[in-house]
Amino acid sequence: MLQVAVLSFPGNNCEVETIRALRRAGMRPHFFRWNSDVQELRNADGYVLPGGFSYEDRGRSGMVAARDPVMDVIREEAAGGKPVIGICNGAQVLVESGLIPLGEGLRMSLAHNAIGEHAPGFLNEWVWMQPTCDRQRCATSDWQGPMYLPIAHGEGRFTTRDVGLMEELRQNGQIAFSYCDEEGNVSEDPSVTPNGSLYAIAGICNPEGNVVALMPHPERSPEGLPYFASFKRWMERRASGSGNAVTHRAAQQAPAAPELPLRSARPLEIFIDTIITNNEERTVEQAARRVAPSITLRQLKYFAPASGDGRNILQSFALFNPNKEVAYIRRGSSVALWNADAGQEEPADDIFAHATALLRRDEPDTGSAAIGGGETGVCYVCSNVPEAALRDQCLREILANPHASTLEILP
Repeated sequence: MLQVAVLSFPGNNCEVETIRALRRAGMRPHFFRWNSDVQELRNADGYVLPGGFSYEDRGRSGMVAARDPVMDVIREEAAGGKPVIGICNGAQVLVESGLIPLGEGLRMSLAHNAIGEHAPGFLNEWVWMQPTCDRQRCATSDWQGPMYLPIAHGEGRFTTRDVGLMEELRQNGQIAFSYCDEEGNVSEDPSVTPNGSLYAIAGICNPEGNVVALMPHPERSPEGLPYFASFKRWMERRASGSGNAVTHRAAQQAPAAPELPLRSARPLEIFIDTIITNNEERTVEQAARRVAPSITLRQLKYFAPASGDGRNILQSFALFNPNKEVAYIRRGSSVALWNADAGQEEPADDIFAHATALLRRDEPDTGSAAIGGGETGVCYVCSNVPEAALRDQCLREILANPHASTLEILP
């Protein structure tokens, strides 16, 4: 019986449903913790990266897990032809790892759900999707017709700034699954594609077809059985030597991430730090230390209101909780500490002394409306690392996915 490893990172929560779906389709699932002996992985015939919130989505969904050493093994096994499918968070991991769409390099993003400038937030609803490639094109596309499945994600919007990538994927049949209506009509309309995904993309395969990233959850419904049955047939054909002949795409260097521009100063900026331990900050720092071993990070929330003195932000518990956070206000080179009890500003030391501050802003800026207009983002205060090291592309891609965010140096 074909053995499929279900790879579990801290925070994943769809392993049970995935194991059940694999068994229903006639496969033998093997639960694999991320820190187990990797030889167990190499013995598997295929792999599933399940849904959930690996590493609590710290930094952004899939970013940390994609850079975990165990993914090097998955990359090697995929290069050898074994199938790898990622569902929801697993899809995010595959995109962040570069296995999707082209096998190397960060070429796209599964970004925050957005319809124009509107943020629908976390989506937990049912959608229709169908294969939009040939039945034999990828490991999980050997079925036809619309399938009704649940989605449950906050970052499911396929998008890219890689000029020409989408046309390449379309011509190569790699847009494997698309959102559609009950009759199978593919549409980007929010009633059909509620997360704003480009070209109504629900799933993408790699050029060889053995790696597939899908956002809906076929494991959560009996209707998803054809998806896993296709996965099994792909492995059976591979085991018998009658698998699809595929042409490996010649390796090409990924486009360089944009350089780090210097951001122009804003009249009023608010930075919010945590009093308690910021677990996301600690995890992003650990990921960054794989590239810059000495780096120290502080992660701050950032607001630059379009008008006013910022009190609407500082008086909103949804934006600033003085019980566990501290706020700084910067006007030009002057920094003040906000005394929430007294409702006034007090002198403060420069929070950026002996450090370089980088600002990540997601596009579209769906947080702007909450502050009455302006700009929002995440500020990384980087210490114990030369500014030149911050220009390393691998480090920049940990702090921000260039296909969904900008990264700038704060003055």
